[in-house]
Amino acid sequence: MNKTTNKFSPEVRARAVRMVLDHESEHTSRWAAATSIAGKIGCSTHSLMEWVKKADVEAGRAPGVPAEVAAKLKALERENRELRQANEILRKASAYFAAAELDRRPTT
Repeated sequence: MNKTTNKFSPEVRARAVRMVLDHESEHTSRWAAATSIAGKIGCSTHSLMEWVKKADVEAGRAPGVPAEVAAKLKALERENRELRQANEILRKASAYFAAAELDRRPTT
């Protein structure tokens, strides 16, 4: 979750994005459509355009990484980092016990 509080529910966001995409042809640009709709729902045009960009990425209409893939990648990177740390701990423990074993052996 973002550090900021989300003022608008996912349903409101989705509806606003749909409205921009549906009414884009009635305006001179997507920005103009977003400006018109943002005023009606009470958000900034910039916020609405960010929602539209994310929706375009999710739908495959624009290049980028969908949120689901990004979340999975983040989880895999975290797991990879944890496994590397565990391997490093095991490597150090193995070296420590190997050295301790050599110190314990009697020399003849």
